Amino acid sequence: MLKRLALLGLCFVFMASFVFAGGNQEAPVSEGPSPLSLWYHGAGNEVERSILLDVINGFNSSQSDYVIVLEEFPQESYNDSVTAAALSGDLPDIIDVDGPIMPNWAWSGYMAPLGLSENSLKDFLPGAIGEWDGEVYSVGLWDAACAVYARKSVLDKYGIRIPSLSNPWTLNEFNSILEKLDASGEFEYAFDPGMAWTGEWYPYAFSPFLQSFGGDMIDRSDYSTAEGFLNGEAAVAFGQWWQDLFTKGYAPGTSQDPADRDTGFIEGRYALQWNGNWAAPGVLDAVGDDLLFLPAPDFGKGPKIGAASWQFGIAKTSEKKDGARAFIQYAIQDNYLTAFSDGIGNIPATSAATRESKYYSPGAPMEVFFELSTQQALIRPPTPGYVVMAKVFEKTLADISNGAEVQDALDAAVDEINLDIENNNGYGF
Repeated sequence: MLKRLALLGLCFVFMASFVFAGGNQEAPVSEGPSPLSLWYHGAGNEVERSILLDVINGFNSSQSDYVIVLEEFPQESYNDSVTAAALSGDLPDIIDVDGPIMPNWAWSGYMAPLGLSENSLKDFLPGAIGEWDGEVYSVGLWDAACAVYARKSVLDKYGIRIPSLSNPWTLNEFNSILEKLDASGEFEYAFDPGMAWTGEWYPYAFSPFLQSFGGDMIDRSDYSTAEGFLNGEAAVAFGQWWQDLFTKGYAPGTSQDPADRDTGFIEGRYALQWNGNWAAPGVLDAVGDDLLFLPAPDFGKGPKIGAASWQFGIAKTSEKKDGARAFIQYAIQDNYLTAFSDGIGNIPATSAATRESKYYSPGAPMEVFFELSTQQALIRPPTPGYVVMAKVFEKTLADISNGAEVQDALDAAVDEINLDIENNNGYGF
């Protein structure tokens, strides 16, 4: 069962009427700070939870009007719990929300505009700001970015150029690299995109490849159709390239063991790996100074990576929006952004917090990820329809990797996405 934690600073005193020795008298009621409920998706993540408790305890002791009451959920069941609570009218005051899901929850009436003070978010990475329909609804204390993990010694051995942010690998260059690494016979696979990870990993990690080819999951001009974007010429070129990764044996497919995903690159069985910054501290410990974090290849329309992670927002039904807003304003202080980064390895949401980070400060081993987020990041389509779109995209890419005819698979995906948009009256666009 979910457990409600009464955190430090919770000091409500509920007093009932009682009889004094001198006769019947009603004792005065002592009023304490007003409770603010906060739902959190990371039950079991002890490091992240500990830092969140530091934020909560700091806020509770910094003022006397409100006190945060935390309820924790496993990530796997969190979104369903929020949806169920919204239907029953029992949402918390403060909602923890995954960035790409936020537009759906805002459109559905779960969330209210954030309304933070002017200039509060001026230094934030774009991916950490949750915006929909011209309003900011959520803000993250960190962001996440992907890079190509490589060993310098391997690139040197095979005469492979080390790309830079200003001069990434091209499509032809990347294909030639995969062919060379595969032909070497030294590796089980030339490239590990991470097929063992499912769910949100697919649209987060792989749709940027599609977008770099020139396609997309939807028409971003009005979010009304996927026709021509997910099944047009550029998308088909992406789909064929994607399928070739597996038919040519360059990459492990959907049957990849999760343990191999975790250890294949570290053990040298995978030459290159597509992975996020959150995995970097562990890989650095294992590989050391030979490890390189390289920018995404440019498949024709500029290199792209995903953006937006978990964020805080305010429930539309909250009767204490001022208190919820005050907590979020408190939580986005740079010292807390740095603390989360140092604790869980994610990118600080502001440049000021980055300067104090042990991983991302100038000269630190993961410094490049902040620039990757700044220069290459593209958020997943900010539309309420994304929740359906993401599942369709995941299934479609899995089918293509397993040999489905590319054009047919993409056409079917477009039909399914467009039908969902039609059934929901365009999601307000």
